[in-house]
Parts: sequence; C-alpha cells; structure tokens
Amino acid sequence: RRLSSGINAEYGGADAENAAALESQLKILVRPMYSSPALNGARIAGTVLTDEALYAQWLKDVKGMADRIISMRSALKAGLEREGSTLNWDHLTNQIGMFCFTGMNPQQVERLINDYSVYLTKDGRVSIAGVSSRNVDYLANAMHNVTK
Repeated sequence: RRLSSGINAEYGGADAENAAALESQLKILVRPMYSSPALNGARIAGTVLTDEALYAQWLKDVKGMADRIISMRSALKAGLEREGSTLNWDHLTNQIGMFCFTGMNPQQVERLINDYSVYLTKDGRVSIAGVSSRNVDYLANAMHNVTK
C-alpha cells in the first residue's frame, strides 16, 4: 500500500523522486520550528528579567558560569605547563568566551581527534564550556602530546 508521500508502507522504501518530495515536505514542516521558535523562552526570560529575586539569581548563575569557564582556561594552561610544554599558552587565558582558539594547526587537530577523541574545529577552536575538572588534565595531556 502507498502513502500520500509516495513511500511504500510495507517496507518504508522510496525511489529518488518520492524521497525528494518527502524531503521537501519535511523541510516545510520543520522550517517554522526554527524560524519561529515557541514563545516559552521569551516568556521565561520576561519573567526572570522582571522579577527582582529571579533576576538576582540569574545574575548569580551567569557569573558562576563565566567564572567556571575562566577557571577551566586557567586549569588548562596550568595543565599544559605541568605536562612540560615549552610553548606559550598565554592566549588560552587572554581570550574570553565559551570558545578558545588553541593555535593548533589542522594536523595537530586531526591527531587530537584520531588519537585522543578530543573534538574541535579544524582551525583549532575548542569549546571551553565542555571542559570540566574531570577532563581538563586529559585535554592538557592530549594537547601537549600533539604539539611537542
């Protein structure tokens, strides 16, 4: 039996024409979800930003997150120094934000991915938000090994 999209209901298969039609219909369904997000987030933000106690808690939480990222940057730099790296890693602590440009080249990044399962962009940007006290030493060791 065939469904309206042209996919065979018995085995779920589709020819190229039907697959393209289905993909087009799925894009039509999904697009509004991303371009017009639900109002829930805006309502929550409005509540938090207009309630004095919630706003104070939010500021405290944001500061806590920012401080954690700063401490992970410092811990990563210290870990690299403990590993014996002779490279200058000042840029790790001089940068701000959730992402950090490591200065590693594409070959070093590839080694991090393949040998240590550390994933970052090919240009060497790593998510500091994903670094924790549990994995920072592992990351420092991996970065040292691929940059020495």
